[in-house]
Amino acid sequence: MFRSLWLLIGLASLALGIAGVVLPLLPTTPFVLLAAYCFARSSPRLHDWLLGHRLFGPLIANWQRHRAISPRAKLLALLSMAGVLGLSVAMGAPQRVILIQALILPATALFIATRPNGPRKPLT
Repeated sequence: MFRSLWLLIGLASLALGIAGVVLPLLPTTPFVLLAAYCFARSSPRLHDWLLGHRLFGPLIANWQRHRAISPRAKLLALLSMAGVLGLSVAMGAPQRVILIQALILPATALFIATRPNGPRKPLT
């Protein structure tokens, strides 16, 4: 029973993570990390697929091994957050929406910016 519950939570988390790629204020990374955690407890096949995914796999592995976010992923996340806020202002979003973004996005950006970068790749 618990295995099925972990699987359902993992699938829902992965769906939210994928939706977060295109929806502002819906984070991708935490949902993908939660999906990996759930799949590790429910479906070795889905866990291996997620870890082997060309986009999500390296991010998950870096987080699991080092609790780190790569500088490139940090930059993309920070630019995306700034872009969402700028787009909201430019499109004339309601003030409450802009206020919520102005409160949440800097806190999220601070968390992301203060995570370690992970191991350096050896020079070859």
